[in-house]
Amino acid sequence: MIKEQRLKQTEVGMIPEDWDITYVESIASHEKYSLSMGPFGSNITKDNFLSRGVPVIRGNNLTAYRFLDSDFVFVSEQKANELLSSNARANDIVITHRGTLGQVAIIPENSKYKRYVVSQSGMKLTCDRQQVDPDFVFYWLKSPRGQQELLKNTSQTGVPAIAQPLSSLRKVMLPKPHIVEQHAIAKVFSALDSKIELNHQMDKTLEAIGQATFKHWFMDFEFPNEEGKPYKSSGGEMVYNEELGKEMPKSWETKPIDEIADFLNGLALQNYPPENETDVLPVIKIRELRQGISESTDRASANIPKQYIVDDGDVLFSWSGSLEVVIWASGKGALNQHLFKVTSANFPKWFYYHWILQYLPEYRHIAEGKATTMGHIQRHHLKSSLVLVPDEETLQRMDKIQVPIIEKLIQIGVQSRRLSQIRDMLLPKLMSGKIRVPVEVR
Repeated sequence: MIKEQRLKQTEVGMIPEDWDITYVESIASHEKYSLSMGPFGSNITKDNFLSRGVPVIRGNNLTAYRFLDSDFVFVSEQKANELLSSNARANDIVITHRGTLGQVAIIPENSKYKRYVVSQSGMKLTCDRQQVDPDFVFYWLKSPRGQQELLKNTSQTGVPAIAQPLSSLRKVMLPKPHIVEQHAIAKVFSALDSKIELNHQMDKTLEAIGQATFKHWFMDFEFPNEEGKPYKSSGGEMVYNEELGKEMPKSWETKPIDEIADFLNGLALQNYPPENETDVLPVIKIRELRQGISESTDRASANIPKQYIVDDGDVLFSWSGSLEVVIWASGKGALNQHLFKVTSANFPKWFYYHWILQYLPEYRHIAEGKATTMGHIQRHHLKSSLVLVPDEETLQRMDKIQVPIIEKLIQIGVQSRRLSQIRDMLLPKLMSGKIRVPVEVR
């Protein structure tokens, strides 16, 4: 399946002898605005943003390898028409030139929007599909050598930026195999990313099922009674609880959320720098909760107290900044300050995980109200968060439903991480031609 190939030295490193070298400006399409930047700040402001219309692609839509077709702000069709040079469509590649540099995404073929507007910090490339496969160009720009090419003219003075961004993008070099081989290379990575995306969708479905079931039992009190009928609507005995200000099943009790689980705050890991290159752990911060471990993730010494080491399946809750709660599945790491690792000796994982999720909107509201640069919650907010604790029999019945969901979520997360590792391992090898995908070029 894999064949070795004689290589030659080029400006982008060693590549096969039968590959060419080209520039981005040479593989851009001949259409107007095939290479363009987002609008200047005065041409698009917050006053233009709407709740629906033409979506604006910002940096948060370009995370990792997956184009996030959500969390948009929008502009009107009229405004999008005024910004035609900044319009992007399916198969266009979008690249950040200021702020968080090196973010690259390709708008998928099956995008639900006909067009987008690239934000002020972005650039857009429309490829000539007679010469190159846009997916191949995208994966090249995501590769280590492609990132090096893309960011070779960066300035760290003030806000990080690519100097003369459009001119720099035009001169970015890339290898150019035969178009048939480009398709084959892109197909390898697309297959991996499609599986990762499928896992992501499955993860969302399982999360929704778990949350809906939890609400049905613990908010609506419609868990099955002894006859298998919905408890509350079938006349189950309810009592009024003054602390909650509502009725609850008679045999249940209330507890503060910090009594059903332990909330361990992370360490100031800058005080635990790596001692060597091997005994290290990735530092899990708020960014890692969203994106997982990456090359830019900080590292710390592995010689930290055991309880601050995070493993797959741990529940992590960021109580400061961007408040999130996740079931971690991105491998072993070190717990940074501003994050809680949540555990319990008396209650199952799903129980305290779903109760944190229930309170998360309230916690975010509290954090947003803080008159500081980084909103947060405090321990007393946990103390005042009351949860309902059912009788042991009901808890065990719910356990049989929720445990398989939680286990599947962890399994999916671990599988996606391993697929990402395979992709990242293959990327520099396939993009340099050190490993060739078998194709028949005529």
